[in-house]
Amino acid sequence: MNTKTLDQIKTDYYGVVGTPERDRLERELEALRIGFKIRSAREKKEMTQAELAARINKKRTFISKVENDGENITLKTLFDIVERGLGGKLGIEVQI
Repeated sequence: MNTKTLDQIKTDYYGVVGTPERDRLERELEALRIGFKIRSAREKKEMTQAELAARINKKRTFISKVENDGENITLKTLFDIVERGLGGKLGIEVQI
């Protein structure tokens, strides 16, 4: 059995890191991770999407969209969701 790592599979299908297609994939995956982390934090606090939305003056459908595809979220909105809505602290890392 020939087992491959996730990075090997991504390289086979999308190219090496630094190519436009691979970079696009990595950005999309990171957006999905952000949405998943927001959903997990909300559920851990036993909040509904409507309750979270009310805390940041947004609609429930907006929270649903962020949780399912966090790709087009602004930093301000991300800070609002995490800090005002969930009572957490947001940390951002830049890698070069």
